[in-house]
Amino acid sequence: MHAPVTESTRRTTFLQRWGERTREPLSRFTANYGMIFVLLGLCGFFSWVTIAEQHPSGAAAGRQLAKRIVREFKKGSRVLIVARGTIEDAQFAGTLEKALVRSGFTIADVVKGGPIDARAALERITRESRVLDVIAANQTTASWAVFDAFTGDYSRVRSPRPKLVAPESYRWPNFLRRENLFNVANQIAVIALVAVGMTMVILTRGIDLSVGSLIALSAVLATLFIRDWGGGDHASGASMALCSCAAIILCGVVGYCSGILVTWFSVPAFIATLSMMLVASGLAFILAKGQSIYQVPDAFIWLGRGESLGIPNAVWLVGVLYAGAHVLMSHMPLGRYIYAVGGNPQAAHYSGVPVRKVLLFVYILSGALAGLGGVVMASQLKSGAPTYGLMYELYVIAAVVVGGTSLFGGEGKILGTLIGAFIIAVIQNGMNLTGVESYTQKVVLGLVILGAVVLDNLKKRGWERYLRRSA
Repeated sequence: MHAPVTESTRRTTFLQRWGERTREPLSRFTANYGMIFVLLGLCGFFSWVTIAEQHPSGAAAGRQLAKRIVREFKKGSRVLIVARGTIEDAQFAGTLEKALVRSGFTIADVVKGGPIDARAALERITRESRVLDVIAANQTTASWAVFDAFTGDYSRVRSPRPKLVAPESYRWPNFLRRENLFNVANQIAVIALVAVGMTMVILTRGIDLSVGSLIALSAVLATLFIRDWGGGDHASGASMALCSCAAIILCGVVGYCSGILVTWFSVPAFIATLSMMLVASGLAFILAKGQSIYQVPDAFIWLGRGESLGIPNAVWLVGVLYAGAHVLMSHMPLGRYIYAVGGNPQAAHYSGVPVRKVLLFVYILSGALAGLGGVVMASQLKSGAPTYGLMYELYVIAAVVVGGTSLFGGEGKILGTLIGAFIIAVIQNGMNLTGVESYTQKVVLGLVILGAVVLDNLKKRGWERYLRRSA
């Protein structure tokens, strides 16, 4: 006879099954995107070591100082606003003036210049015997010697003399400053874009060493086309787009040549793409005649340095590209074909997968995305030069490998590559913030790549050992 099933037994069985169902997706997530915890750890570490005193600037400083003045002074008080002639200080002064007027304060004058302009404003107020209660300055202008003491004629402005106020400082990690985070995102944009194509190449057991030179070639071609045929400094948006697309297509043609060498002539991918790397680099120098090409309009920086809804356009481009690549690799037959070719090319061929066409596709895509990366870099720097993209093939491969894509093929995730790209960017940015010299940064990056490859190798060996035991 079977023992009766009690309520306690049912509860225990339910909890065990629920735990198994919970552990399965968690372990799958950890296996695919475990490096996200490394990324979070790095962000936490660099946030901790870069904590420093921060001084508000721009509109944020104006808003903070306005709240302080409203809190500490009576309505109707007369305020002298002192700022420099920079764009950031103009934002500070404008924001502060609007907030104070709205709160019922009187603006005695607004200084936008240097110490001599502040002195002139004080002398004018003294000469006109006007009342002055507050001198509102930012962190820089508050340190001017003209405000150290009010003696002589200044003391007659009012007794007691006006109070000098400035935005209050606070402690915050330099790493987590908005400007720095946007800087990280902009720095990683080119690497992240190129890494999408590299991920697909490595998934098929290949490698593409030509991407760095293709970045340079694309930057040169795009700016050269704009200068010579697109209108130069007066080029329209449409002509700049067409010239950039032409550069991207030509880089895709170079990728096609790499694919032909690999598929039809059975040249190892390392040798095929190494030769294309030299060809692309040579062409970039020949076309640019060893010089930078900078005859492009100011609007050309829209893609590399512009913003939409407060987010850099390059970041929007990266997000759209990764979303599309994720859908391709996870939900479309072509993505399954890429994994199949990387897992076992011969078995994929026998299963009806067009192996040659798949390989051609990934090399063409890798070349085209390297071309897109070159256009973005040219937009960021507002010029094209044959020296762009130097060593970028190593950074891209590092991002792919650190993101969990196996160099043995058939294993990896597109979003894992994005995580790997951010890991590389965070390490570089954090070392810059902490004052690590560039030579040491190369050593650290090399060790990171080596560690990722070793872990990948150990993981593969572990699975092989497990399979042998199960056989």
